[in-house]
Amino acid sequence: MIHQFNNRQTSAEFSLIYDEVTFDRVFYGRDNKDRKLTIAWNRGLSQKVTIDNLEYDFPQNTILCLMANETFHFQAPRDIVAWQFNRDFYCIVDHDKEVSCMGFLFFGSSEKMFIALDSKDQSKAEMTLQLFQDEFETSDHIQGEMMQVLLKRLIIIITRLGKQQYLQQKEDVGDKIDIIRNYNYLVENNFRKEHQVKFYADKLNKSPKTLSNLFALNSYKSPVLLIQERIFLEAKRLFFYTEKTSKEIAYELGFENANHFSKFFRKHANVSPTEFRKLSPVGAEV
Repeated sequence: MIHQFNNRQTSAEFSLIYDEVTFDRVFYGRDNKDRKLTIAWNRGLSQKVTIDNLEYDFPQNTILCLMANETFHFQAPRDIVAWQFNRDFYCIVDHDKEVSCMGFLFFGSSEKMFIALDSKDQSKAEMTLQLFQDEFETSDHIQGEMMQVLLKRLIIIITRLGKQQYLQQKEDVGDKIDIIRNYNYLVENNFRKEHQVKFYADKLNKSPKTLSNLFALNSYKSPVLLIQERIFLEAKRLFFYTEKTSKEIAYELGFENANHFSKFFRKHANVSPTEFRKLSPVGAEV
């Protein structure tokens, strides 16, 4: 079942998807212009999810948040409940003070978070699903606003659970975590051109050393490693899903010298760009 809300005046789009035999996303292709974030809940047994040609275990009753630029498909899509929305429907950046998920659930590091639901949380998720279903049966001038309220509530619940399960320090670290979240968001928007920590540190009015210490104290990967992993991830996507040459990809990712890019890629992939392309031809699944 696919329920859709569209507002032609604002370009707002929201979808609720469940019990579908096929449900996936192909960013470098069919869905390139469809810039929607996805919240996926696995209501069935543990299954596999493939994201940008990497396979992950998707445990039973866990929630996974996916970016608009990720290509994914599920082993058992019929067991997936998904909420998809574009920024015109609800912008998590503009409303970060409300939901605090920017740079954490979305626009975060390359690590995937599978957020577990206990029996109480499952009941909340089921109730939220029912409220969305009821709202789709009520077509009036405030339908969109009601769905935004429900979506905001869902995001807040998931963010709270994610912080409980994935942050190393359980006490309130407020401002420190906000700096890390903002760093992640800045990297997501600038990694193609800015490869040095100093650029991001300056944006956050911090020194590179202060950032490195903050990340280490909170058991995060180093700031420079997060930049490198994001560049490497995008390089793999471009090799997986486009026919661009290594030189074209190097230029797109901010490398002035193709040889420099080749050394960078080999360091992270343990093979050269040419060898990687042979192992993973365009459009192939691993």
